[in-house]
Amino acid sequence: MSQHSLYTMEEEMRRGYITIQGGHRVGIAGKAVLEGGSVKLIRDITSFNIRIAREKQGTADPVLPLIIQNGLVANTLIIGPPQSGKTTLLRDLARKISYGSKALPAKKVSIVDERSEIAGCVGGIPQKDVGPRTDVMDACPKAEGMMMMIRSMSPEVLITDEIGRTEDGYALEEAIHAGISVITSVHGRDIKDITRRPLLSRILQSGVFHRYVVLTSSPKAGTVAALYDESFKECRERMRC
Repeated sequence: MSQHSLYTMEEEMRRGYITIQGGHRVGIAGKAVLEGGSVKLIRDITSFNIRIAREKQGTADPVLPLIIQNGLVANTLIIGPPQSGKTTLLRDLARKISYGSKALPAKKVSIVDERSEIAGCVGGIPQKDVGPRTDVMDACPKAEGMMMMIRSMSPEVLITDEIGRTEDGYALEEAIHAGISVITSVHGRDIKDITRRPLLSRILQSGVFHRYVVLTSSPKAGTVAALYDESFKECRERMRC
């Protein structure tokens, strides 16, 4: 899996996975070796979990119109349990926004891909189609990566996944105050579920998001179960949210 260059994978292995060609991710379990209270490496590997990265173009088609507000991409939080299609949706939203359409002119997109799941970069090259106007900061902590993209790549739309730390919230606010639209995701079953989590409460209370999209895996991954506005009011007539 490491192409006989295990040392080049040390940083990924320290985080518990390896990304291989095609954007597929191999989770690793074994004995963690600590240094200064943090994981230095994993040895005595006992288990692998191969996660196949499936690219499903068109997933964003029913969602994108819901998050366009006054001709711009609204700041959006995508909520869903594991395997509900959050990463697949983020990837396709990046592609659609980058290419542009009749409803939305093409935008410059920046992806901060901390776990190499959205673009599936290998050797710095995205293995998935994330659009021609998309820049990817791969394997970089979200908060730091967002600030780097804001300062250097002048994005119009910033996309990342799995927020939850306090510093993530500060970086999101910095992006929004700079006039950048943000799309990100979080694990959760519904709005009530995420509002109970202390680490997310400050981010949500700050009112940085204008749309909340709740996903479900039934009848298929990526199904929109509910849509909420910035006041957590459910949009019954979704196109008029």
